[in-house]
Amino acid sequence: MSGRVFVIGAGLSGLCAAVRLARAGRQVVLAEAAGQAGGRCRSYHDAALDMLIDNGNHLVLSGNRAVHDYLGLCGAGDALAGPDRAQFDFTDLASSAHWRLTPDEGPLPFWVTRARRRVPGTSARDYAAYLPLLWAGKDKRIADCVPVTGPLWDRLMRPFLLAALNTEPEDSSAALAGAVVRETLAKGGRHYRPRIAHPTLAAAFVDPALRFLAAHGGTVKLGARLRAITFNGSHAAALDLPDGTEPIAPDDAVILAVPPWSAEALLPDLTVPNDFRAIVNGHFRIAPPPQWLPKNGAPAMLGVIGGTAEWIFAFPDRVSVTVSGADAIVDKSREDLAALLWADVAKALDMDAPLPPWQIVKEKRATFAATPAQDARRPGAATRWRNLFLAGDWTATGLPATIEGALRSGETAATLAARHLGL
Repeated sequence: MSGRVFVIGAGLSGLCAAVRLARAGRQVVLAEAAGQAGGRCRSYHDAALDMLIDNGNHLVLSGNRAVHDYLGLCGAGDALAGPDRAQFDFTDLASSAHWRLTPDEGPLPFWVTRARRRVPGTSARDYAAYLPLLWAGKDKRIADCVPVTGPLWDRLMRPFLLAALNTEPEDSSAALAGAVVRETLAKGGRHYRPRIAHPTLAAAFVDPALRFLAAHGGTVKLGARLRAITFNGSHAAALDLPDGTEPIAPDDAVILAVPPWSAEALLPDLTVPNDFRAIVNGHFRIAPPPQWLPKNGAPAMLGVIGGTAEWIFAFPDRVSVTVSGADAIVDKSREDLAALLWADVAKALDMDAPLPPWQIVKEKRATFAATPAQDARRPGAATRWRNLFLAGDWTATGLPATIEGALRSGETAATLAARHLGL
């Protein structure tokens, strides 16, 4: 049967592409090398903690258009939890200072004119200094365009950009940073209310997509690593999968939604990002103090200044920590990391408790380095083969490697595949 779509890789970009094409009525085959779908956005039962946890804390924002489109399409529109208004709590471990940012809902930033609502130690004029990010060129670093010192940088912009870019912000792409700012901070608080998957990443982003594919006649093959692609002129002609060679007709479509190093090995002469940054997550089985749990059931989120931990997420039954751009600590022993991160948690949340049961999750190649040089290596979704397309947060989405970027790449690949199929 011709007009089929083979999606290789069941991370969020592959799931998004598969769901969109299945909705359009195409026969979709989704093949994933791992034993479960989700890629880096996965949930699992951890034996050390004896509980279901996510591999890490993947925060999205209310203005992430592709996230909400994808969840709505999968029937999971209520799968994110968060506050009704944008608010962000921070603590400085060195000074024990605490503050909460409560920006205006609309695009006019009246909040920066009021000392009690802005970052301590800053003036309204400080915020205007970051406007050049909105029109920064692709060859510029953040440090080339805006101040990278002072209270506003240390207590808001650096933590925010490090979380978004997963790369040392000073050396990161100003254009990628500007894209994030344009879609969030510049649009007002209603566009950057923090949202986190509830109750788990799999329940929000993965399981609904798999159910959708099953209901629409899709086939999902787990533990099915693509070993090679055979090409015939301008077309992909066959896929070498564990259960045999799958012929690909010129009017079939293939979407390759795998990590960049895998895509590079499968496709001749493909240029991809080749420098990566780590993320370290720590999970602790302990209930946080009651005052840290919001009444709406969403996890509390706390930005940490001056510690190893960068963001703390307080759930009713556990506390989780995320460290972005974690290359400096990723090779430490898991035991040392647990003790280091727990010391920050205990101080930040004022918890007088010994190290509880813990788990450390390391992602050494979590994202490409969001530098101008690496951004320039990101390929587009179309390839020189007419029926083969790329998806992944490492492709040229115009955004850093985020959930939003991954889903947008899936949308783009699905659109190109649909056009090839004559939809």
